[in-house]
Amino acid sequence: MSSTVLRAPAAEDRDGAPSVSWARTWYAAFCDPESPRADRVPVARLRELIAGPARSGECSPDLAASLREAAQWSADEAEAFQRLADGARQDAVRARAAQRLALGCAPLGLLSGAWLQWLSSMAESDDPGALAALTLYASDVGVGHPRSSRGHAFLALLQGLHAAEHAVPAARTVLDTRIAQDAFVLPALLLAMSRRPEDFRAEILGADLCLRQVGLLPALTPLRTLAGEGVDWDALNPGAARPRGPAGGLEGSLTATDALTQGAPPDVRDGVLRGFHWALTALREWHTALRTELAGVLDPRREAADLLRLRAREGAVYHHAYELRGRPLADWLAEARDDPYPLLTALAASTLVRPGRPERSPLVNGLVGERGAMFRVFAEDDLDVLRRWIASLDGPGGGGSQDGDEQDGPARRAAADTAEPPASGPAGDPWPSPGPAREDAPSDDRAPADLREAYVLLQRRGQSAAVRRYALEYVHGWLGRARVRMSGPDMPLPDSWPADGLRPWLSQQHDRHAAEFERGSDAGLPSREQLVESTLQLAPLTMIDGAWLQGFTDYQLASSDIGHSLFSTYWDELGNGRTELNHPLIYRHLVAEMGVDLPPTGSTEFARWPGFQDRSFELPVFWLAVGRFPQTFQAEVLGLNLAMELSGVGGSYRRARLALREHGFSTRFVDLHNTIDNVATGHSAWAADAIDAFMSALAGGSGTEVRETAWRRVREGYRSLNPPTGAHAWLADRRARRRNRQR
Repeated sequence: MSSTVLRAPAAEDRDGAPSVSWARTWYAAFCDPESPRADRVPVARLRELIAGPARSGECSPDLAASLREAAQWSADEAEAFQRLADGARQDAVRARAAQRLALGCAPLGLLSGAWLQWLSSMAESDDPGALAALTLYASDVGVGHPRSSRGHAFLALLQGLHAAEHAVPAARTVLDTRIAQDAFVLPALLLAMSRRPEDFRAEILGADLCLRQVGLLPALTPLRTLAGEGVDWDALNPGAARPRGPAGGLEGSLTATDALTQGAPPDVRDGVLRGFHWALTALREWHTALRTELAGVLDPRREAADLLRLRAREGAVYHHAYELRGRPLADWLAEARDDPYPLLTALAASTLVRPGRPERSPLVNGLVGERGAMFRVFAEDDLDVLRRWIASLDGPGGGGSQDGDEQDGPARRAAADTAEPPASGPAGDPWPSPGPAREDAPSDDRAPADLREAYVLLQRRGQSAAVRRYALEYVHGWLGRARVRMSGPDMPLPDSWPADGLRPWLSQQHDRHAAEFERGSDAGLPSREQLVESTLQLAPLTMIDGAWLQGFTDYQLASSDIGHSLFSTYWDELGNGRTELNHPLIYRHLVAEMGVDLPPTGSTEFARWPGFQDRSFELPVFWLAVGRFPQTFQAEVLGLNLAMELSGVGGSYRRARLALREHGFSTRFVDLHNTIDNVATGHSAWAADAIDAFMSALAGGSGTEVRETAWRRVREGYRSLNPPTGAHAWLADRRARRRNRQR
């Protein structure tokens, strides 16, 4: 297959500044769950790129044969990396090789499984294929446990190698000049596709299947002996099952792929194959580059040359007075930005270097000592590189040109600059210039005409810019209403966050709900007609159960200290991947018992069903809208989540059960919620704990005003479940929307 990724670093890379290449830019942008670029993913171009390897005619149309091919390539490549790494004899070289290999795999490893993050949505919350993908993803993030994702295992690997300076959050890896652009190509495109799951579902699962079949990245194989003890190798291997939690790994990926393709048209299966072959091609090219990089680590001369190239730009500003071979050192450094070997040769023949004797060489001793002219110019790792190079010299000319030098000089770069554009990744940045007015904006980029249309559109993960603006404005307006008369009796949360956390308050609220239920036990139950009508009007809300938490499916939130319990709640609402426990499906069955067969929740027919009142979509649209902004409205979502999970426990669920049983309907939906939402170990407790984690983090390093503002926003989120109505509330809504538009 033709090379599609191996290209010369951009000028910015050679200068040592963070690259502004498309791969780094995309990677950083699509790590952000709220990135506006998600509205502008170039779908047609990505499809063309992904189809490239399949169009070459070199890929098998048989999935089983493709799986065997990927497994064989992985085994052969792992062996090649191990043979190469075995050439590292010195401890310092072995440690550097381990760092380079881990860093080269970091952009993918830190987000292992993240491409699945949006494959579930409210539009298909009861779809078996979506639930299978969610199960696989839940395994990857270590559902139910903070900092237990596969990415966290990779972070631990980097930390053990002292190479995690730019690893948290993962988007910061784009600032690490030790990581080549090639390492960002595959994860950047996977992340871009993850933000448009409706367009790339088959390709995402195909690429996922390839990565699971390959297993532990071959480049990481040598680290089994280089990295030492305490590495969770099963977590680093996406094909391996996790020791606890839902079924994942290769088995889970095969299940998700089968669920997607079963009974689907042929183009779905073709999409899986396209994704598989594209991922395998990208892996091959990337690993070729990684092997070249590892070979460089094992070559003292090349390592020293790379170091000079990296530091040449800043050094060229100085050293005009110092001459080397009759020329200012600044001139040598300026040339070294393109070709460092002439400078390396000159240094080897100078008085700064004693070939074979680094301990006697001024370059790595007196000049960089506390009284030297270059004190702290080189980091200790840099000095190790220079010492190794000096030790490898066997005479004054030991640093001169050797066969193959030109491959790192201007000639190779010129050849690379004219190379064929890559097929598995775009050449250059395909993004249009940012700005409010875009000539290439699609003609259908318009805001929803009404609540019912918004309900349909917001159930999709991928959105247009206009729908995004609509959602943001709707949330601001709704929260504006929630802020009206916050000190009233219908705001049970205390005025300030309790120092001992919310668990004691939670128990008090549960007792209050129970007492209210007992006091109202003699009240009459609704008639059958009233019960059916209220159940139907709640359908638009209840059939998107968990919608306010959709944003916390994002990879770095789903396993965070604050977000892991919110993702666990979302995972529960959708039935832990099982249709028989899926809350929207259970409610649909209840409605069917009442003689109503509703259209699919994500369809226009559902939203336009004449039996629904318009007001039945007001709160659901808020849930869907606020769920799109898990960072902007994190505090408010935390408050809303607590209000929602606590709302029926101990009281209203018990009363609803009496009414359903009285009229002969299933009580499964309310029974399930009254147990899993409990205040001891259930969703209510998790919701309180998430707020306590959020507030505790602020308490440790923020001022009083910051904490008070955060708590006020939590209370506003709590109130947003049932905000005030009336003239004052609607005026507050309009004022809040207007302020948002003026920002």
